Amino acid sequence: MENAAEIEKRLTDLEIKASFGEDLLDELNQVIVRQQQQIDLLMRELSQLRQQLPEAGATTLTRAGDDLPPHY
Repeated sequence: MENAAEIEKRLTDLEIKASFGEDLLDELNQVIVRQQQQIDLLMRELSQLRQQLPEAGATTLTRAGDDLPPHY
C-alpha cells in the first residue's frame, strides 16, 4: 500500500493537471467565440457583395463599349 506522502503527491499532480486542462478549455472557448464572430462578419460582407454584384453587372453591360461586336 502506498504511503500518505505518495498519495498526497499524486493528488496534487492531478489537481495541477485538472487546473491546466480547465485553463486550456477556457482559452479554446475564447478562440471559438472570436472565430465565430469573424465568420459572422465575413458572411455579412459576402451577403452585401452578392447584393451589389447584380447591380454592378447590370450597369456595366449598358455602358458604351461593353456591347459585343457584330461578328459575335
